[in-house]
Amino acid sequence: MERRIGTVLIYVENREAAPQVNAVLSRHAGIIICRQGFPREHYSLISVIFEGTTDEIGSLAGQLGRIEGIEVKSALLKRGIN
Repeated sequence: MERRIGTVLIYVENREAAPQVNAVLSRHAGIIICRQGFPREHYSLISVIFEGTTDEIGSLAGQLGRIEGIEVKSALLKRGIN
């Protein structure tokens, strides 16, 4: 299956959800290239760059999106990786 490069921006409004977010990211560590965290006073942002199949990427974004207090936006490059 073709691999794609993409990014996920995670807005964490509820800091109590952070352990759940970290658990999902840890389960998908095999596709993560880079992760940056930006803690703020009332919220946090996490930016993740990844390379994986559309199924792997969909699983990551879907699991994150089901966590209460989290907003997720993902983007994929059209070009695949061989």
